Amino acid sequence: MVMQQAGAEPAPRRKGSRTPVGSTSLAHIAQLAEVSEATVSRVLNRKYGVSAATRAAVEDALRQVGYERPMGNELVLMITPNLRNPIFALQADRIENELSPHGLKSIICQVYPGTPQERDYVEALIDSGVAAIVFLSASNTLTKADHRVVQLIESRGTPYVSINGGFPETDAPVVSTDDWRAAELAVGHLHDLGHRRIGMLAGPVDNIPADRRVDGFIQAMERRGIDDADDLVVRKHFNVEDGQQATAALIAQGVTGIVASSDEMALGGYRAAERAGLRVPQDLSIVGYDDSPMLDFTAPPLTTVRQQTDRIAENVGRIVTALISKRAVGTEEILIDPELRLRGSTAPPPRA
Repeated sequence: MVMQQAGAEPAPRRKGSRTPVGSTSLAHIAQLAEVSEATVSRVLNRKYGVSAATRAAVEDALRQVGYERPMGNELVLMITPNLRNPIFALQADRIENELSPHGLKSIICQVYPGTPQERDYVEALIDSGVAAIVFLSASNTLTKADHRVVQLIESRGTPYVSINGGFPETDAPVVSTDDWRAAELAVGHLHDLGHRRIGMLAGPVDNIPADRRVDGFIQAMERRGIDDADDLVVRKHFNVEDGQQATAALIAQGVTGIVASSDEMALGGYRAAERAGLRVPQDLSIVGYDDSPMLDFTAPPLTTVRQQTDRIAENVGRIVTALISKRAVGTEEILIDPELRLRGSTAPPPRA
């Protein structure tokens, strides 16, 4: 930061104008905030390691001297397919909480992944000026994603990070739940209860998280000596209706336990079981995936594999602030361990 010359009178500010970064000294801002100059620098560069109270004091001192960050440098575009899905809304909220202490504000756009709508949003907002982009289970989850979206972003030099799957042939950072581990937890739990005929409600083909969960499911079953697991996988979409249809097909194949690829699919499993005259968990055990807030209202409460949204958000926030400040970040995908949350939808299988 450029220091003001000793004895020089500061130029008067026009009403509504912004004070440039270098028009006052770090020492003066540090004195106002009662912190060190190094701390002021960390706040200006959006670095971690500063408490919320200290950061607020520095931001207040910056406002006192009339400094405002340029517009566009504070906006983060977050692209997600559907905020009606509780897990996406929860994840977006957690990321917003990580960004806001650093003076960053998120713009959330709901799009159907891989469509012209997604490209239009990205192009319009990049041209308007955004500091970074977060793909929250959007086109980054598609194995056949439209490369023009990434080409557009990289041509503008805008940093981006992906959640639960990354764009192929790029070095952009990715933060994902370990879907292989998630399948192992679900299968292991049902197998330990005594289930051997275990089916899977899986997401669509060519969806990265869905493909990983299927791969993890088959591996987990094979480790336990069950070699026909791929015959007990039904690929549908991540919603209640498709979960109901897939569960009906698996019930017809005699399964006693089900691993679902989303909580919404699992709730479809509840409906299918009821219509087939089966009880959960006495006749059919079901394990969900996500740990959505709505699970407090299910009967019986759904056993599920929890995505750690807080840890995902912490990593995304750290990466975004580093990228905006031109600091290097790793390119290897970060895998966050899921957690098995035991509730009331699983039990030993019924006796023959």
